[in-house]
Amino acid sequence: MSEIKPNESAPAPGEDNGEEKDWAAAKAFFDNLKTHKPRPPKPRFAVTIAVSSRTLFNMVAERKIYEEEGVEKYVAYQLEHESEPLKPGAAFPFVKALMNVNSRLRELYPDSEELFDIVLMTNNHAQVGVRLINSINHYDLTIERFCMTGGQSPIGYLKAYMTNLYLSKDSEKVGEAIEEGIAAATMFMPKTEMELSDTQLRVAFDGDAVLFSDESEIIVKKHGLDTFFEHEKEFENKPLAQGPLKCFLEALGKLQRKFYAKNERMNCPIRTFLVTARSAASSGARVLKTLRSWGLEIDEALFLAGAPKGPLLQKIKPHIFFDDQMFHIEGAKELGTISAHVPYGIGQKYNRGKLIEPEKKE
Repeated sequence: MSEIKPNESAPAPGEDNGEEKDWAAAKAFFDNLKTHKPRPPKPRFAVTIAVSSRTLFNMVAERKIYEEEGVEKYVAYQLEHESEPLKPGAAFPFVKALMNVNSRLRELYPDSEELFDIVLMTNNHAQVGVRLINSINHYDLTIERFCMTGGQSPIGYLKAYMTNLYLSKDSEKVGEAIEEGIAAATMFMPKTEMELSDTQLRVAFDGDAVLFSDESEIIVKKHGLDTFFEHEKEFENKPLAQGPLKCFLEALGKLQRKFYAKNERMNCPIRTFLVTARSAASSGARVLKTLRSWGLEIDEALFLAGAPKGPLLQKIKPHIFFDDQMFHIEGAKELGTISAHVPYGIGQKYNRGKLIEPEKKE
Protein backbone atom coordinates (compact mmCIF):
# COMPACT_ATOMS: atom_id res chain seq x y z
CA MET A 1 0.00 0.00 0.00
CA SER A 2 1.09 3.60 -0.48
CA GLU A 3 2.99 4.93 2.47
CA ILE A 4 3.05 8.24 4.32
CA LYS A 5 6.21 10.13 3.59
CA PRO A 6 8.21 10.52 6.81
CA ASN A 7 10.14 13.64 7.73
CA GLU A 8 13.59 12.52 6.70
CA SER A 9 16.57 13.58 8.77
CA ALA A 10 19.15 15.95 7.34
CA PRO A 11 22.11 14.35 5.53
CA ALA A 12 25.33 13.86 7.44
CA PRO A 13 27.94 16.66 7.10
CA GLY A 14 29.76 16.32 3.83
CA GLU A 15 27.22 13.89 2.40
CA ASP A 16 26.37 14.67 -1.19
CA ASN A 17 22.61 15.07 -1.46
CA GLY A 18 21.70 16.18 -4.97
CA GLU A 19 17.98 16.31 -4.29
CA GLU A 20 18.42 18.75 -1.39
CA LYS A 21 20.68 20.98 -3.50
CA ASP A 22 18.16 21.00 -6.34
CA TRP A 23 15.30 21.90 -3.99
CA ALA A 24 17.37 24.58 -2.26
CA ALA A 25 18.25 26.15 -5.61
CA ALA A 26 14.63 26.05 -6.79
CA LYS A 27 13.37 27.52 -3.52
CA ALA A 28 15.96 30.31 -3.62
CA PHE A 29 14.90 31.13 -7.18
CA PHE A 30 11.20 31.29 -6.38
CA ASP A 31 11.77 33.17 -3.12
CA ASN A 32 13.35 35.96 -5.18
CA LEU A 33 10.23 36.25 -7.33
CA LYS A 34 7.31 38.29 -6.09
CA THR A 35 4.10 36.27 -6.11
CA HIS A 36 0.98 35.86 -4.03
CA LYS A 37 0.72 32.22 -5.11
CA PRO A 38 2.04 29.78 -2.47
CA ARG A 39 4.72 27.47 -3.81
CA PRO A 40 4.03 23.72 -3.87
CA PRO A 41 5.60 21.77 -1.00
CA LYS A 42 8.29 19.13 -1.41
CA PRO A 43 6.58 15.86 -2.38
CA ARG A 44 8.21 13.93 0.46
CA PHE A 45 6.56 16.19 3.05
CA ALA A 46 3.23 16.71 1.28
CA VAL A 47 0.05 14.67 1.12
CA THR A 48 -0.12 14.34 -2.67
CA ILE A 49 -3.56 14.07 -4.29
CA ALA A 50 -3.46 13.23 -8.00
CA VAL A 51 -6.67 13.99 -9.91
CA SER A 52 -7.48 13.35 -13.54
CA SER A 53 -8.83 16.17 -15.70
CA ARG A 54 -12.17 14.34 -16.07
CA THR A 55 -12.63 14.16 -12.30
CA LEU A 56 -11.68 17.77 -11.69
CA PHE A 57 -13.81 19.07 -14.55
CA ASN A 58 -16.98 17.91 -16.28
CA MET A 59 -15.72 16.82 -19.71
CA VAL A 60 -18.61 14.60 -20.80
CA ALA A 61 -19.20 16.50 -24.05
CA GLU A 62 -15.49 16.56 -24.85
CA ARG A 63 -15.16 12.85 -24.10
CA LYS A 64 -18.01 12.11 -26.51
CA ILE A 65 -16.14 13.91 -29.29
CA TYR A 66 -13.02 11.89 -28.49
CA GLU A 67 -14.88 8.56 -28.56
CA GLU A 68 -17.00 9.29 -31.65
CA GLU A 69 -14.70 11.44 -33.80
CA GLY A 70 -11.17 10.63 -32.64
CA VAL A 71 -8.27 12.38 -30.96
CA GLU A 72 -7.58 14.98 -33.69
CA LYS A 73 -11.15 16.32 -33.60
CA TYR A 74 -11.02 16.26 -29.81
CA VAL A 75 -7.80 18.30 -29.65
CA ALA A 76 -9.11 20.73 -32.30
CA TYR A 77 -12.31 21.25 -30.26
CA GLN A 78 -10.33 21.92 -27.09
CA LEU A 79 -8.11 24.45 -28.89
CA GLU A 80 -11.15 26.19 -30.37
CA HIS A 81 -12.78 26.47 -26.91
CA GLU A 82 -9.68 26.99 -24.78
CA SER A 83 -10.86 30.40 -23.56
CA GLU A 84 -14.06 28.81 -22.19
CA PRO A 85 -13.59 27.41 -18.66
CA LEU A 86 -14.67 23.83 -18.15
CA LYS A 87 -17.49 23.15 -15.68
CA PRO A 88 -16.66 21.65 -12.26
CA GLY A 89 -16.49 17.85 -12.05
CA ALA A 90 -16.90 15.27 -9.28
CA ALA A 91 -13.56 16.02 -7.57
CA PHE A 92 -13.92 19.82 -7.74
CA PRO A 93 -15.53 20.34 -4.26
CA PHE A 94 -12.98 17.95 -2.73
CA VAL A 95 -10.09 19.93 -4.24
CA LYS A 96 -11.57 23.23 -3.00
CA ALA A 97 -11.85 21.72 0.50
CA LEU A 98 -8.20 20.59 0.34
CA MET A 99 -7.21 24.17 -0.50
CA ASN A 100 -9.13 25.45 2.51
CA VAL A 101 -7.24 23.06 4.80
CA ASN A 102 -3.97 24.31 3.30
CA SER A 103 -4.93 27.91 4.05
CA ARG A 104 -5.62 27.03 7.69
CA LEU A 105 -2.36 25.09 7.98
CA ARG A 106 -0.37 28.00 6.58
CA GLU A 107 -1.94 30.32 9.17
CA LEU A 108 -0.78 28.03 11.99
CA TYR A 109 2.49 26.82 10.45
CA PRO A 110 3.74 29.46 7.97
CA ASP A 111 6.95 27.58 7.14
CA SER A 112 5.61 24.02 7.16
CA GLU A 113 5.51 21.95 3.99
CA GLU A 114 3.17 19.33 5.46
CA LEU A 115 0.29 20.33 3.22
CA PHE A 116 -1.93 18.89 0.52
CA ASP A 117 -0.29 19.04 -2.90
CA ILE A 118 -2.78 18.66 -5.75
CA VAL A 119 -1.38 17.27 -9.01
CA LEU A 120 -3.28 17.13 -12.29
CA MET A 121 -2.48 13.64 -13.56
CA THR A 122 -3.99 13.11 -17.01
CA ASN A 123 -3.42 11.25 -20.26
CA ASN A 124 -4.61 14.35 -22.12
CA HIS A 125 -2.53 15.75 -24.96
CA ALA A 126 -0.33 18.70 -23.99
CA GLN A 127 -2.21 20.86 -26.54
CA VAL A 128 -5.25 20.64 -24.25
CA GLY A 129 -3.16 22.05 -21.41
CA VAL A 130 -4.03 25.67 -22.15
CA ARG A 131 -7.75 25.05 -21.62
CA LEU A 132 -7.03 23.16 -18.41
CA ILE A 133 -4.76 25.97 -17.17
CA ASN A 134 -7.35 28.61 -18.09
CA SER A 135 -10.04 26.65 -16.23
CA ILE A 136 -7.86 26.23 -13.14
CA ASN A 137 -7.08 29.94 -13.12
CA HIS A 138 -10.73 30.82 -13.70
CA TYR A 139 -11.69 29.02 -10.48
CA ASP A 140 -8.54 30.20 -8.65
CA LEU A 141 -7.41 26.65 -7.89
CA THR A 142 -3.92 26.10 -6.52
CA ILE A 143 -2.66 23.38 -8.87
CA GLU A 144 0.88 23.96 -10.07
CA ARG A 145 2.00 20.43 -10.94
CA PHE A 146 0.72 18.90 -14.19
CA CYS A 147 1.50 15.52 -15.71
CA MET A 148 0.04 15.27 -19.24
CA THR A 149 0.99 12.03 -20.94
CA GLY A 150 -0.47 12.49 -24.44
CA GLY A 151 -2.57 9.35 -24.55
CA GLN A 152 -0.25 7.16 -22.48
CA SER A 153 -1.28 5.82 -19.07
CA PRO A 154 -0.13 8.14 -16.25
CA ILE A 155 0.06 5.25 -13.74
CA GLY A 156 3.84 4.98 -14.01
CA TYR A 157 4.21 8.55 -12.78
CA LEU A 158 2.17 8.13 -9.60
CA LYS A 159 5.03 6.70 -7.56
CA ALA A 160 7.43 9.35 -8.89
CA TYR A 161 5.03 11.99 -7.57
CA MET A 162 4.83 10.10 -4.23
CA THR A 163 1.05 9.97 -4.57
CA ASN A 164 -1.11 9.40 -1.48
CA LEU A 165 -4.41 9.26 -3.39
CA TYR A 166 -5.28 9.00 -7.09
CA LEU A 167 -8.77 9.89 -8.36
CA SER A 168 -9.86 9.09 -11.90
CA LYS A 169 -12.93 8.36 -14.02
CA ASP A 170 -11.11 5.41 -15.59
CA SER A 171 -11.74 2.26 -13.53
CA GLU A 172 -8.97 0.33 -15.32
CA LYS A 173 -6.34 2.90 -14.40
CA VAL A 174 -7.64 2.96 -10.82
CA GLY A 175 -7.32 -0.82 -10.67
CA GLU A 176 -3.74 -0.58 -11.99
CA ALA A 177 -2.88 1.99 -9.32
CA ILE A 178 -4.25 -0.21 -6.53
CA GLU A 179 -2.23 -3.14 -7.91
CA GLU A 180 0.83 -0.90 -7.56
CA GLY A 181 -0.03 -0.28 -3.90
CA ILE A 182 -1.35 3.27 -4.42
CA ALA A 183 -4.62 4.41 -2.82
CA ALA A 184 -7.03 5.07 -5.68
CA ALA A 185 -10.72 5.30 -6.52
CA THR A 186 -13.06 5.87 -9.47
CA MET A 187 -15.09 9.07 -9.12
CA PHE A 188 -18.84 9.41 -9.75
CA MET A 189 -20.96 12.55 -9.98
CA PRO A 190 -24.16 12.53 -7.90
CA LYS A 191 -27.52 12.79 -9.64
CA THR A 192 -28.47 15.83 -7.56
CA GLU A 193 -26.33 18.58 -6.09
CA MET A 194 -25.81 18.90 -2.36
CA GLU A 195 -24.62 21.97 -0.48
CA LEU A 196 -21.25 21.08 1.06
CA SER A 197 -19.20 22.72 3.80
CA ASP A 198 -16.79 25.39 2.59
CA THR A 199 -14.88 25.44 5.91
CA GLN A 200 -14.36 21.72 6.66
CA LEU A 201 -13.09 18.83 4.54
CA ARG A 202 -15.42 15.89 5.21
CA VAL A 203 -14.27 12.41 4.12
CA ALA A 204 -16.34 9.25 4.60
CA PHE A 205 -14.92 5.72 4.34
CA ASP A 206 -16.42 2.27 4.19
CA GLY A 207 -14.50 -0.21 6.34
CA ASP A 208 -13.91 -3.68 4.88
CA ALA A 209 -12.01 -3.70 1.55
CA VAL A 210 -11.45 0.07 1.86
CA LEU A 211 -9.71 0.94 5.15
CA PHE A 212 -9.27 -2.74 6.01
CA SER A 213 -8.53 -5.82 3.92
CA ASP A 214 -11.36 -7.96 2.56
CA GLU A 215 -10.52 -10.77 5.03
CA SER A 216 -13.84 -10.50 6.89
CA GLU A 217 -15.87 -9.84 3.74
CA ILE A 218 -14.60 -13.10 2.26
CA ILE A 219 -16.12 -14.96 5.24
CA VAL A 220 -19.46 -13.18 4.83
CA LYS A 221 -19.62 -13.99 1.13
CA LYS A 222 -18.52 -17.62 1.46
CA HIS A 223 -19.99 -18.71 4.80
CA GLY A 224 -22.72 -16.22 5.78
CA LEU A 225 -23.30 -13.76 8.60
CA ASP A 226 -23.39 -16.17 11.54
CA THR A 227 -19.93 -17.54 10.73
CA PHE A 228 -18.72 -13.96 10.20
CA PHE A 229 -20.00 -12.86 13.64
CA GLU A 230 -18.33 -15.87 15.30
CA HIS A 231 -15.07 -15.14 13.47
CA GLU A 232 -15.05 -11.46 14.47
CA LYS A 233 -15.74 -12.33 18.10
CA GLU A 234 -12.95 -14.91 18.14
CA PHE A 235 -10.44 -12.51 16.56
CA GLU A 236 -11.70 -9.32 18.22
CA ASN A 237 -8.23 -8.50 19.58
CA LYS A 238 -6.39 -9.30 16.36
CA PRO A 239 -6.12 -6.19 14.15
CA LEU A 240 -7.47 -6.46 10.63
CA ALA A 241 -4.93 -6.18 7.83
CA GLN A 242 -4.80 -2.82 6.11
CA GLY A 243 -6.83 -2.06 3.01
CA PRO A 244 -6.05 0.16 0.02
CA LEU A 245 -7.08 3.47 1.65
CA LYS A 246 -5.63 2.97 5.13
CA CYS A 247 -2.61 5.10 4.28
CA PHE A 248 -4.80 7.96 3.05
CA LEU A 249 -6.67 7.97 6.38
CA GLU A 250 -3.24 7.95 8.03
CA ALA A 251 -2.23 11.00 5.98
CA LEU A 252 -5.42 12.83 7.01
CA GLY A 253 -4.71 11.94 10.65
CA LYS A 254 -1.22 13.36 10.42
CA LEU A 255 -2.59 16.73 9.30
CA GLN A 256 -5.40 16.63 11.87
CA ARG A 257 -2.82 16.25 14.65
CA LYS A 258 -1.15 19.47 13.52
CA PHE A 259 -4.38 21.29 14.39
CA TYR A 260 -4.75 19.41 17.67
CA ALA A 261 -1.22 20.50 18.63
CA LYS A 262 -2.39 24.12 18.37
CA ASN A 263 -5.48 23.45 20.53
CA GLU A 264 -7.69 23.52 17.42
CA ARG A 265 -9.36 20.12 17.79
CA MET A 266 -12.86 21.62 17.95
CA ASN A 267 -12.14 23.84 14.94
CA CYS A 268 -10.23 21.27 12.89
CA PRO A 269 -11.01 21.69 9.16
CA ILE A 270 -10.74 17.92 8.55
CA ARG A 271 -13.41 15.49 9.74
CA THR A 272 -13.44 11.77 9.02
CA PHE A 273 -16.33 9.27 9.09
CA LEU A 274 -16.52 5.48 9.10
CA VAL A 275 -19.76 4.39 7.42
CA THR A 276 -19.94 0.60 7.55
CA ALA A 277 -22.61 -2.03 6.96
CA ARG A 278 -21.26 -3.93 9.99
CA SER A 279 -23.34 -4.35 13.14
CA ALA A 280 -21.89 -2.57 16.15
CA ALA A 281 -22.58 -5.16 18.88
CA SER A 282 -21.85 -8.20 16.70
CA SER A 283 -18.76 -7.08 14.79
CA GLY A 284 -17.90 -3.46 15.60
CA ALA A 285 -15.32 -3.93 18.35
CA ARG A 286 -12.68 -5.41 16.05
CA VAL A 287 -12.93 -2.43 13.70
CA LEU A 288 -12.45 0.13 16.48
CA LYS A 289 -9.64 -1.87 18.09
CA THR A 290 -7.91 -2.12 14.71
CA LEU A 291 -7.95 1.66 14.28
CA ARG A 292 -6.66 2.04 17.83
CA SER A 293 -3.82 -0.41 17.15
CA TRP A 294 -2.83 1.67 14.11
CA GLY A 295 -2.73 4.80 16.25
CA LEU A 296 -5.51 6.36 14.17
CA GLU A 297 -8.66 8.20 15.16
CA ILE A 298 -11.92 8.40 13.23
CA ASP A 299 -14.13 11.33 14.18
CA GLU A 300 -17.47 9.58 13.72
CA ALA A 301 -18.32 5.89 13.32
CA LEU A 302 -21.68 4.75 11.96
CA PHE A 303 -22.50 1.02 12.15
CA LEU A 304 -25.55 0.49 9.95
CA ALA A 305 -26.17 -3.27 10.37
CA GLY A 306 -26.96 -3.62 6.68
CA ALA A 307 -29.17 -0.52 6.36
CA PRO A 308 -28.75 1.68 3.25
CA LYS A 309 -25.89 4.16 3.47
CA GLY A 310 -27.39 6.87 1.24
CA PRO A 311 -29.71 8.51 3.82
CA LEU A 312 -26.94 8.73 6.44
CA LEU A 313 -24.48 10.15 3.90
CA GLN A 314 -27.12 12.72 2.98
CA LYS A 315 -26.85 13.98 6.58
CA ILE A 316 -23.04 13.79 6.74
CA LYS A 317 -22.59 15.62 3.41
CA PRO A 318 -19.05 14.42 2.70
CA HIS A 319 -16.90 15.91 -0.07
CA ILE A 320 -16.09 12.32 -0.97
CA PHE A 321 -17.33 8.88 0.10
CA PHE A 322 -15.24 5.74 -0.55
CA ASP A 323 -16.81 2.27 -0.87
CA ASP A 324 -15.86 -1.00 -2.56
CA GLN A 325 -19.45 -2.01 -3.42
CA MET A 326 -21.06 -0.40 -6.46
CA PHE A 327 -24.60 -0.74 -5.07
CA HIS A 328 -23.58 1.48 -2.12
CA ILE A 329 -22.04 3.95 -4.57
CA GLU A 330 -25.24 3.98 -6.63
CA GLY A 331 -27.39 4.52 -3.53
CA ALA A 332 -25.18 7.38 -2.38
CA LYS A 333 -25.23 9.01 -5.83
CA GLU A 334 -29.02 8.88 -5.97
CA LEU A 335 -29.20 11.05 -2.83
CA GLY A 336 -26.57 13.58 -3.84
CA THR A 337 -23.30 12.22 -2.39
CA ILE A 338 -20.09 12.50 -4.41
CA SER A 339 -18.82 8.92 -4.39
CA ALA A 340 -15.63 7.07 -5.21
CA HIS A 341 -15.50 3.35 -5.96
CA VAL A 342 -12.50 1.36 -4.67
CA PRO A 343 -12.22 -1.71 -6.95
CA TYR A 344 -10.59 -3.99 -4.41
CA GLY A 345 -11.31 -7.35 -2.83
CA ILE A 346 -13.86 -10.12 -3.14
CA GLY A 347 -16.76 -7.68 -3.36
CA GLN A 348 -15.86 -7.03 -7.02
CA LYS A 349 -17.06 -10.57 -7.80
CA TYR A 350 -20.52 -9.91 -6.34
CA ASN A 351 -23.46 -7.63 -7.08
CA ARG A 352 -25.96 -7.04 -4.27
CA GLY A 353 -24.65 -10.12 -2.50
CA LYS A 354 -24.96 -12.44 -5.52
CA LEU A 355 -21.94 -13.95 -7.24
CA ILE A 356 -21.39 -12.52 -10.71
CA GLU A 357 -21.21 -15.52 -13.00
CA PRO A 358 -18.48 -15.24 -15.66
CA GLU A 359 -19.74 -15.22 -19.23
CA LYS A 360 -19.57 -18.63 -20.84
CA LYS A 361 -17.40 -18.84 -23.92
CA GLU A 362 -19.16 -20.45 -26.83
